[in-house]
Amino acid sequence: MEFTAKEVTAEELEQWPRESYHLVDVRSEEEFQTGKMPDAMRVESAQIGEGTHHIPKDKRIVVYCKYGDLSFTAAEELCAQGYEAYSLAGGYGKWVLRQIQKDMNSEERREDIEKSLRKKFKRNLFGMFVKAICDYQLVEPGDRIAVCISGGKDSMLMAKLFQELKRHNKIPFELVFLCMDPGYNEANRKVIERNADLLGIPLTIFETNIFDSVYNIPKSPCYVCARMRRGYLYKEAQKLGCNKIALGHHFDDVIETVLMGMLYAGQYEAMMPKLHSTNFPGMELIRPLYLIREAEIKHWRDYNGLNFIQCACHFTETCTTCHTDGQTSSKRLETKKLIEKLKETNPYVERNIFSAMENVSLNKILGYKRQHVKHSFLEWYEHENDLKIGILNDEEIAAEDARRQQQELAKEKARMDSQPKSEQARKNAEENRRNAQFRKAEGAKSDENA
Repeated sequence: MEFTAKEVTAEELEQWPRESYHLVDVRSEEEFQTGKMPDAMRVESAQIGEGTHHIPKDKRIVVYCKYGDLSFTAAEELCAQGYEAYSLAGGYGKWVLRQIQKDMNSEERREDIEKSLRKKFKRNLFGMFVKAICDYQLVEPGDRIAVCISGGKDSMLMAKLFQELKRHNKIPFELVFLCMDPGYNEANRKVIERNADLLGIPLTIFETNIFDSVYNIPKSPCYVCARMRRGYLYKEAQKLGCNKIALGHHFDDVIETVLMGMLYAGQYEAMMPKLHSTNFPGMELIRPLYLIREAEIKHWRDYNGLNFIQCACHFTETCTTCHTDGQTSSKRLETKKLIEKLKETNPYVERNIFSAMENVSLNKILGYKRQHVKHSFLEWYEHENDLKIGILNDEEIAAEDARRQQQELAKEKARMDSQPKSEQARKNAEENRRNAQFRKAEGAKSDENA
């Protein structure tokens, strides 16, 4: 039997018995891991086109991508292979919006989500959130913090954890929930706003045209976009009277960044839990999810049936990454896979990578950089037993540099001084020898004259 590809809406799909169809996700692996429809299987669109997939034929197939732009082609290819296939109109984004709409007016739903942070996830989420704040002194009395909301699972969770911390009221501080719209399409903007309403997060939204600005940048547009977004967030937060911005980077982001620096940039550099802004004096960046595992964040999301957006820039709006195997994503996905592979033989690998950042032996490294100045182990090698090498501050570095320079000057002076003296001694000896020969010759002449 031949079939013709058709579209099915999220509303229509709800009327179908769940056991009557298979869901096929043709987005990238990274997007699939960020959020998916329940029980969906991920298949690359290239595999569908080549017929190298293993999709069962016992049920109807509903294919979805990000916004429905490429899934219809995949559905047509499946129909040509004898499947009864449909494309989900509007894709995953439309489906997410539909799920949020159903929960919009449920106060009980919000209470259940908040209760989960106080009960089921208290230890691994709220507990680790508080630990990071205490260990790294991220929040201080009198702070006004801009909690930066991107619309993803990490920043939304961070906002709820800050609200929970505020509820305990042990530290007097203020919060602003700051959301920048860098050029989202209407669907993504609605997802963010409605998730915020569902979770009880009062957003302060401001708009920029960053997505348009970086669209024609051929090299590293994602890096440029991230830098621009941070600058805009600092600027807007400062306008609102904030002295800190909070970003939602978690434990996995931290260890992946360390490995990426080593493997792809040839440097050992940690993603710090807090930083002073170089361009906005008086402003700081903090990362209160620093000790929270991504798996726990996903568990919280799925347990509460929440759906969030991932990246929503112009590069992914047309699902151009749906058929890839992570190649159009950053090297982060590659690094994530490497860590997962290492965990197969060493379950402690993640903790060990993190611990390495706290256990750097400075007397066992070839060099380091401070304030953009490179230092070599040779600088302290001769005095290793005396110096008690540690992380030197600027004054100690200057003092040690001056002491080392004085030593080098003294050595050079001694060398220069010793060389002329040896030469002079040779000259004096030669002069004495000639004088002795002259006197001997003069004496012989005197004898002859006598």
